[in-house]
Amino acid sequence: MKIIHTDKAPAAVGPYSQAIEHNSIVYTSGQIAIDPAQGKIVATDIAGQAEQCCKNLGEVLNAAGTNFSNVIKTTCFLAEIADFKTFNAVYEKFFVSKPARSCVAVKDLPAGALCEIEVIAAK
Repeated sequence: MKIIHTDKAPAAVGPYSQAIEHNSIVYTSGQIAIDPAQGKIVATDIAGQAEQCCKNLGEVLNAAGTNFSNVIKTTCFLAEIADFKTFNAVYEKFFVSKPARSCVAVKDLPAGALCEIEVIAAK
């Protein structure tokens, strides 16, 4: 197994890695909308937070030597299911290959985030 880390995405805030590569498959940890330059969530709406989540994931995938076109599966978490349509509008700009996906509403997300996304990608 290989630990993946980049300073271009938020550092892990707990005992976990940004991603792990095993047998040419990359498993990312969930990314919330922390702006890595500021170390906090800046966007206050679902569109802005979804965009930052995807940018963070893109940096982690890039550090692992892969990209959005190789994503096999995503798991998405929304603080409010009412944000589903707006979230999808941002999501579809990044995940144009239409990977398999689960998307669920949850009670709370870390740091008061409105969404979180994790992916599994091939190399």
